Amino acid sequence: MSLPPPVTTESVPQTSCATVVHIGDSLSVGLDSTGYVGNADARISVRYGAIGVRTLRLEPSGGRSVIEHLDGQEDGEVVAKRIRKSGFHGCWVIALGTNDAANVSHGSQYGYSERIDRMMAVIGDDPVLWVDAKTTRRSGDYGAANMRMFNQALAKAHARYPGLKVYAWSEVASDDWFQRDGIHYSQGGAAYRAALIPAALAEAFPAA
Repeated sequence: MSLPPPVTTESVPQTSCATVVHIGDSLSVGLDSTGYVGNADARISVRYGAIGVRTLRLEPSGGRSVIEHLDGQEDGEVVAKRIRKSGFHGCWVIALGTNDAANVSHGSQYGYSERIDRMMAVIGDDPVLWVDAKTTRRSGDYGAANMRMFNQALAKAHARYPGLKVYAWSEVASDDWFQRDGIHYSQGGAAYRAALIPAALAEAFPAA
């Protein structure tokens, strides 16, 4: 697998989002670690900086969904409320959905749209890029079919929230970027995720 090109001095698309918060689950954990993505230039903070982000808050946590969380950690809605309470105003990257889809499949009383609406109720009119979900599992709560159902709800949410744009990661991510569990990414896959999410932000909210 070839890795994404390194950051260079060549012109790259710039974003109007000078201040960004990135809220994610385990698929965002490690994206700013050289050991995880392969080299220093592949780190997501470097990739965000290359497109013009000056202030970045990374908020990843394993097992996180909008509603559910692991013991001692925060769910996505709580994180968003904490950030909003701190006075944050800027652009939001929401990289949640994989655990949400699995939790709905497992019997949660909270459906896809309610989860999205709860996050958006906190974010308000700020620009949002929401990264959709993909797995390569054929069955079970984390099966690919459940991810597609969440993605369909996310696509429909754009009509309710003009400031919400969806990054169709599910259409970009190659099956060979995944580890054997069909959920998490290999080093190469993580490097692509760290590069392509910031690139998608620049495309969604370009500099004037």
